[in-house]
Amino acid sequence: MTTPGRLHNLVAIVTGGGSGFGESICAAFAREGARIVVADLNAANGERVARALQAEGGEAEFCRTDVGKSVEMGALVSAALARFGRIDIMVNNAGMSHPNRPMLEVTEEFFDRLYEVNVKSLYLAAVHCVPVFRRQGGGGFINIGSTAAVRPRPGLAWYNGTKGAVILLTKSMAVELAPDKIRVNAINPAIAETPLLTTFMGAPDTPENRARFLASIPLGRLCRPADVANAAVFFADPASEFITGTCLEVDGGRCI
Repeated sequence: MTTPGRLHNLVAIVTGGGSGFGESICAAFAREGARIVVADLNAANGERVARALQAEGGEAEFCRTDVGKSVEMGALVSAALARFGRIDIMVNNAGMSHPNRPMLEVTEEFFDRLYEVNVKSLYLAAVHCVPVFRRQGGGGFINIGSTAAVRPRPGLAWYNGTKGAVILLTKSMAVELAPDKIRVNAINPAIAETPLLTTFMGAPDTPENRARFLASIPLGRLCRPADVANAAVFFADPASEFITGTCLEVDGGRCI
């Protein structure tokens, strides 16, 4: 007899689910039996991921979403409820960064969009998901932070600031929402093999440029999407019901 997965029949929304960490989280959740709403601004990527999950026998659908817009986050939550009838896990993974550069070279327009996507999205997720979780008697948020908030690198000042906000908001939300049986945790990856790699490096992805970053990671490699996905499964698993407000470094030892 096949044993049900750790997330059997749970419903998860994964923002930024069309690539990188989000794509890997969607796949890992689906393997553990979750039903997935893939949210992404890039329709081609999001639809590709949803189709791949369906091809593997999973239940999934795509919803194009700009996480910085309340009306679109509301539509995302409504779509999840219409398809699956409930929401158990909201993964706030969608994010962006400015290229590695001096802080004063980042334009005000880009700064505003950066904070809209990386920080305001957590507010909007709470606005639209918390009432659902309260009606259900519980639920969980998993926020994707960064080691940039714990051990910031130069050249990423404003991005670092957004991830600092993610960590503090995770802890604040966890304390306030605990009486409602709503858990809130975060994952802080190190620099990773995702489409944002060269943005963080501020240089082409060459062995020489990678070596500079690898030198700061004791385990000697970059973070991989699967590393973050495995941590997300742990937080989503009902077996982790007594864990909230935790910000877990998935960083190969960088923050030691």
